[in-house]
Amino acid sequence: MAKWGEGDPRWIVEERPDATNVNNWHWTEKNATPWSKDKLKALLQDFVIADSGQECQIVEIEKMEGEATANNRKGKLIFFFEWNIVLKWKGTIDDEDVTGKVTIPNLSEENDVDEVELTVSVDSSNNASEKLKMFMYNIGRDKLRKQLDTYIKELKKDFAKGLILPKKGSEQDGVTVVKPDKETVYASGFNKQKIELQTVISEPKDVGCKLDVKTLETVERFQCQANELYDALTRTDMVTAFTRGHVKLDLYKGGEFVLFGGNVSGKYDDIVPNKKIAQTWRLKQWPVGHYSNVVMELEQKEDHTELKLIQTLIPSAEFEATRANWTRYYWDSIRSAFGFGSFLY
Repeated sequence: MAKWGEGDPRWIVEERPDATNVNNWHWTEKNATPWSKDKLKALLQDFVIADSGQECQIVEIEKMEGEATANNRKGKLIFFFEWNIVLKWKGTIDDEDVTGKVTIPNLSEENDVDEVELTVSVDSSNNASEKLKMFMYNIGRDKLRKQLDTYIKELKKDFAKGLILPKKGSEQDGVTVVKPDKETVYASGFNKQKIELQTVISEPKDVGCKLDVKTLETVERFQCQANELYDALTRTDMVTAFTRGHVKLDLYKGGEFVLFGGNVSGKYDDIVPNKKIAQTWRLKQWPVGHYSNVVMELEQKEDHTELKLIQTLIPSAEFEATRANWTRYYWDSIRSAFGFGSFLY
């Protein structure tokens, strides 16, 4: 409550000729969709990706669907944006032209730009196309993410102008000084989460957190050949069948994988066809940045294949759930989907 005789500054309008949104108290919104489309086209159309003698170019924006808005409430900037983008690219290697696409299904304020998924595909499969596909995956995605980061930064910079009105006494030498206190980002989706970003200056501190972890060891037996079980764990169509959803598998050392709608993700550390799969592996609900190590070894027996799994660094609080999920969503689902049978132990 304002002190007696001072009045509440939210309602002091006499010193503003337009008496509009005094002290930025009310919600104001700007449509940033047309601007965003123009900016994204300028950043992505004809963009050249070159490195180590190889070069590809974005030749067409096949699809750009979405919207963006910039908002102000009580002097806080709030940005919403969500885009589904498909880019066509072209490159030449070994005197052969290669074409393909980059799909960006969800560019939004919900994720950091380095977490935005970019899927690379080629229109035809041969040695030349596979080489450029790997180039676009390893080099092109990072360069495109930098372009997307530029869009986000310029969106926030350009739409801050005029959205936060100057407060009383905020002009210096005739120049309006706009200093929003905070920038608020709302994550879209079912769980909308408000994250307040503030500049904090403090002395460096040594901060650590010890996480109790456990190791899971299990042996599973399947009535199939080792190569059949290996395919079930590594082929996109077969993994899609037993997980019952879209998957992402980049089957090479350092390649990424995403399963169960993003609930399981990681990368491949080592691959020995039909014998071994080593992964850095995590569940979405685990502490941020915490990964476990998974090693699956396949051994062909006389009438079945034995799979030995060792998973280290599982958070203790998640151990039993992780054990149960391997059984339910991997082993039982694989046996059911492909008829690999079960054994009585």
